[in-house]
Amino acid sequence: MKRVLLFSLALSMITCRAQHPKSEEHASPEDYAETITAQELKEHLYTFASDEFQGRETGEPGQKMAAEYLKNEYKRLNIASPFGNDDYYQEVPSSVFTRGKIKDTENVLAFIEGSTMPEEVLVISSHYDHVGMDDEGNIYNGADDDGSGTVAILEIAEAFKRAVDEGFAPKRSILFLNVTGEEKGLVGSKFYTDNPVFPLEQTVTNLNIDMIGRVGEGKEESADYVYLIGSDKLSTELHELSEEINSRYTNLELDYKYNDENDPNRFYYRSDHYNFAKNDIPIIFYFNGVHEDYHRPTDTPDKINYELLAKRAKLVFHTAWEIANRAERPVVDKPTTEAAVAK
Repeated sequence: MKRVLLFSLALSMITCRAQHPKSEEHASPEDYAETITAQELKEHLYTFASDEFQGRETGEPGQKMAAEYLKNEYKRLNIASPFGNDDYYQEVPSSVFTRGKIKDTENVLAFIEGSTMPEEVLVISSHYDHVGMDDEGNIYNGADDDGSGTVAILEIAEAFKRAVDEGFAPKRSILFLNVTGEEKGLVGSKFYTDNPVFPLEQTVTNLNIDMIGRVGEGKEESADYVYLIGSDKLSTELHELSEEINSRYTNLELDYKYNDENDPNRFYYRSDHYNFAKNDIPIIFYFNGVHEDYHRPTDTPDKINYELLAKRAKLVFHTAWEIANRAERPVVDKPTTEAAVAK
């Protein structure tokens, strides 16, 4: 009888442990980062930046096909819609566009709920639109801009979902936000921040990925780097966290050339993270710089450095893992001012 009781107690303890999410302290983020592979990124991008998608012009059939591709990938991965149903789209009406007659379009959203702080949300974003075709029928595939960031998000989402399935759900929730209309003036991300699915005051950070598949002008082809923009603009803590994570896992050269307030390119104001930064949400913008194929029909998937793309995507994943699981959200110690926003 004593042996039976001991066995029953042990079985009860095992069952009890199985019913609760495992703690990330016992997980190895490196194991999940390794699921982000150059081969899978390549497979995604050769479809996403193919002629079939017609350059993903906002509101046009190719963009709708791209949105459907993203939706189907999230469904395949069994990553939920934040709306709690089969609809992964946040509709963006044509009325919000001020640059000509643009058709209705949509952001594509997917969501992993946090285990202990689900009300706090980390947003990982990219834009999936591009500039379509010219009058002569040339297709602007946008493999780097921003097919690279978009397929990176799919791989990052898959890595987090693998962790969830193995019992290591992130403490905070993660929203994977693929925005439309970036090429029309950051319209999709502005629509999201004007109509947030989750309260902006509970949005702890935005990690934005826009062009991470190439080596930009002025860099050697062998360069092992990524440009970081904005990591220190609002939160000293986020900047330090970012550098620590890179040193621990990826050892990329973090180049802050374009983070300079006096940089004439003003990239800080030119991608979707800026609509979060305007709302005092700490951001990091990951970028490889422009190159000779920027906004040309020659921005094709055969020119992507897939190993470098994978390494950069792993940096974003590791940074996201840390933000999603640490005890406190990054502190905003450099809030924006009206003057800075209007600059």
